[in-house]
Amino acid sequence: MAPEDRVRIQHMIDAATTIAEFIVGRSRTDLDHHRMLLFGAARAIEILGEAASKVSTASRADVPAVPWAAIVSMRNRLVHGYFDTDATIVWRTASAEIPALLAQLRALPDLVAGT
Repeated sequence: MAPEDRVRIQHMIDAATTIAEFIVGRSRTDLDHHRMLLFGAARAIEILGEAASKVSTASRADVPAVPWAAIVSMRNRLVHGYFDTDATIVWRTASAEIPALLAQLRALPDLVAGT
């Protein structure tokens, strides 16, 4: 894996870890009552998606189990549809999809080995 791809994947891991930290001890309704939490979670998902969009096609092909297109699409939806953010989708992404993605990314051998 190219060094710049390892950096971008580390950015994805960092953003996913941040999201996980944001929602510890929280529930879906907290997004309705704490706008900063919704904004923070959405922003971290945007960063994760932006980093994913910068990973090379070759590295993406090496890890087809990662839903690259869905990650980038979620970023695009949040950025361009900022006026209509669905808190339920943000919550589902943060609480169900991000933990699985984080495990996948942390398990990448090239990233762990630093080769």
